[in-house]
This record gives sequence, C-alpha cells and structure tokens, in this order.
Amino acid sequence: MTDILVEGGRILLGDEFADAALRIAGRDIHAVGADHGHSAVTIDARGLLVLPGIVDLHGDAFERQMMPRPGVDFPIDVALVDSDRQAIANGITTVFHAATWSWEPGLRSGDNARRLLEAIEGLRPQLAADTRFHLRHETYNLDAEAEIGEWLSEGRIDLFAFNDHMDATVGDLAKPQKRNRMVERTGLSGAAFDDLVQRIVARAHDVPASIERLATAARAAGVKMLSHDDDSPQMRKAFRVQGVAIAEFPVNEATAREAADGGDFIVFGAPNVVRGGSHTGWTRASDMIAKGLCSILASDYYYPAQLLAAFRLAVDGILPLAQAWQLISAAPAQAAGLADRGKLAAGHRADIILVDDKVPLRPRIVAVIAAGRLVHLTEAGRLMQTAPTSRRAVAAA
Repeated sequence: MTDILVEGGRILLGDEFADAALRIAGRDIHAVGADHGHSAVTIDARGLLVLPGIVDLHGDAFERQMMPRPGVDFPIDVALVDSDRQAIANGITTVFHAATWSWEPGLRSGDNARRLLEAIEGLRPQLAADTRFHLRHETYNLDAEAEIGEWLSEGRIDLFAFNDHMDATVGDLAKPQKRNRMVERTGLSGAAFDDLVQRIVARAHDVPASIERLATAARAAGVKMLSHDDDSPQMRKAFRVQGVAIAEFPVNEATAREAADGGDFIVFGAPNVVRGGSHTGWTRASDMIAKGLCSILASDYYYPAQLLAAFRLAVDGILPLAQAWQLISAAPAQAAGLADRGKLAAGHRADIILVDDKVPLRPRIVAVIAAGRLVHLTEAGRLMQTAPTSRRAVAAA
C-alpha cells in the first residue's frame, strides 16, 4: 500500500493556505495537519504550494493526438496514452475526454466515438489520470439516438452534453477557410459535404423530441448533463426543465445570468482566461468570473490552460488563488457528482499537485500524485526514502 508524507509545503485547505503536512495511505488522504511521523516515502514540499488535483470536465485536445493533421490518423490507444501524459504533466488528475458524435463522417463520426469509448474502457486501469467519457451529442444526429440511449442505460457515459452547431455549420459554408477545414475533417468531397448538410438540416423538426427522449434516459441513468453554447435565457430555461444543470460556454451575459439565477453550474474555457478573451469573439470569461457568472473552468482545447488560468486570475486581482482554484477542482468535481475529490481532506482521494509559483504567471508543476500514486516528478531531490520498504513503495508508485 502506498505510504507517502508530503511535508514543508503550503497546503490549500478550504479557502486558505496553511503550513501543514499531508499523509497518504493507499488511494486516499489519511490525515492533514501536523507531521504524522515516518513514512515509506517523504516528499519535501518546501517552497511549493500543495493543491488538489485539477478536474477537467471538458477537454478535446486529445483529438490532436488522434489526427495531428487533417486526414492523418494515429491509433486511438497511442493517442490516449500520450494525452494522459499531457494531462498529468499539467496537473489534471481527473479528465473527461469530450468526444463529439456528430452526423459527420471522419474524426467526429460514430465509428470514432465507439472506438474512443472502447479504448478508454480498456486502457483506464493503466492510465495515470482518472479518465472518463464525456459524450458531446450533436442534436441533429438523430440516427445515433438509440445507441446513445443504450450507452446511457449501461453506465458507459460519464457526462452527456447536447450540442447544436448546425447554424454555425451552415453559416461557415460561405467562408472558404472554415468550410475547407470542416470538409477535410470529414474526408468527403466538397459536393458530398454540402449534400449531407442539406439532408441533415431537413430533419430539424425531429430534433426537439429526440432531445427530450435522451434527457429522460440520462436522468434515469443518473448521468449529469450539459448544454453547449446556450445563446439565450430561454434556451437555458428549456434545458434546465429537462434536468440539464450545467451550462457550458453560454455565449452572452444574459444567458449566463439566467444560469446563475437558476442555480446551474456555468462552464467557461480556461484558454479564454489565459488569452484574455474568446477566440470566437464571444463572452470574456474573466469578466464573467468577476461578476460571479462562472463556476467552472475547463481545459477546452489546451491542457495547460486550467493551471495557468487560476494563477492569471490571482495576478489580475479577479480572485484570490484559493478561490480561483475552486473553479478547476472542487466545483467541477461537485458538478460531475464526484464527492471524493476536489479538495484536500482526510478520506478524500489523494489527487494532489505540488506547484512552484515563484514566477506568478508561469506556475511550474513539480510533482503529481494521482489516487495515491506518485505519477509525475521533475525534481528527484525532493524525494526521501525513510523506511526499509521504500524501494518497494517507490516501485509501486
């Protein structure tokens, strides 16, 4: 059993930092507070912050490992292992891979969604991060409804999102650069893609009933639901009635305010904070956070962004670091129904990261512990073996 003592660091306990030691036994945090004696392995955290592992509700950066260039595919298992390394190195100890199942062939096809789900299920025991499946369902993809319903009832989906990018797709047909990117992603000819879009748009009248049936199935399965890119308070209200309690990337302040007033979780992209605004020109996440209209930051398309965003918010004076960290740890854990993580407390899962914050906007991760295992370490000199069984403990880690 893992036996690790983290001592000398400043530990985030609730809403404040404290000088304390932290003991890990097995997968969980055994105790937080004073030094609790010797351990098989001790980590010297002097000069470092000790923080809860990051929980990422929506990350699709793994797609770049699957298809690093348009039309260039790599095996999904290779892509997932590489993505796992990236997530862990950036402090993400719980990752929901946001896989889009669209009406398109290619990267976001049903075949790819199936292969990805099967690969996650098969590789999960050997991945360092707790890796989960977030299905992003394009609501016009009516042919997928029956199979998705089966996945929900079988407990294979961990988060379920309703996406509707049809208006944007139709609008982008008139923009050569965006149109070419969509066509390349599908592997179709331009004419075949245009024909497919026309056929899908013609089924719009069947979409609302499909959404209602799938929301009913998700509620019955106890799966948390998100709605993506809500563009009006009315849209948010309609999804809330269906039990969809997470508003993901609302496109304007009025919609975000409706979500907040309704007690919904509100997700924005951490890259938006790091870059100082949305790459689409929509809502500025930092402004929403300052107004209390954002409760969660997700990596979206860039794994380093959550860590960087929390420190950016602190440096910019928008939130103290302790509160900013809740946006990427405790709040997403709560939204996903994961009561065993997101904060450092006895009995919680030992997902812990050690961060050097000497350069305020460039925090550096020194060590990551996931489910009690030391899975990432950049400074070996901080590792001290203090018991005869230490070699076996390090090997087990």
